[in-house]
Amino acid sequence: MQQWPEGPAADQEAARERYTSGMRATRMAVREVFRADMPAAHGGVTVVMVAGVVVGCFAHPVAGCLVAAGFAVLFLVALAVMFLRGIRGADAWRRSYLFTFGWANWI
Repeated sequence: MQQWPEGPAADQEAARERYTSGMRATRMAVREVFRADMPAAHGGVTVVMVAGVVVGCFAHPVAGCLVAAGFAVLFLVALAVMFLRGIRGADAWRRSYLFTFGWANWI
């Protein structure tokens, strides 16, 4: 026998609907918090380029290239995952770009 907050005469379907609507609202809020857009992704590319130049100037040019290469590999892996999921064309490129560089929203 299930215990419901409303007591033994609870409407189970109404309780499930409240739970489902609450979960839907929570997921929508999380998606909104982690949403990235193209201007933020362009900012991420800029940050990576500046970081590569700074590391290249102060450490070694090879180290600066490694910073850029690391993000290029991450982009290619994200693109491969998009292709494996069946997403093709410009949408795959856009999603991979947002995944790789969209973190600039939070800096």
